[in-house]
Amino acid sequence: MDIKPVHKATCHCGAVELELKLPNGIVDPSRCDCSLCRRRGAIVGTVPLSDLKVVKGADILRLYQFGTKTAKHYFCSICGTYTHHQRRSDPNQYGYNVGCLEGVNPFELGEVPVYDGINHPSDRDKS
Repeated sequence: MDIKPVHKATCHCGAVELELKLPNGIVDPSRCDCSLCRRRGAIVGTVPLSDLKVVKGADILRLYQFGTKTAKHYFCSICGTYTHHQRRSDPNQYGYNVGCLEGVNPFELGEVPVYDGINHPSDRDKS
């Protein structure tokens, strides 16, 4: 049986708590330069939908969508912390805020690549 290490992630006030399965640690951390990500400045890791569970505060989370309304961005309605989002580029994945992981300092990750969200592949002309 494959036992996956479980990690806790919380918003700033603690009202929202996530449980993440990260068997390989933080995989492919990145930033994005789209209009929303530029403003929130979070480093984001990726997990399959099945590896992120809201264990506390589901009723406190709020949803924000813009543009194509494909991505689902979640944040705590009390403290405003962005916790995670269902990806637009792959709706079978969640991006999660690395800064919300308990015991992790995202500034210790070193250089983090920036994804070109301004020119998102879903926005390209399909004709």
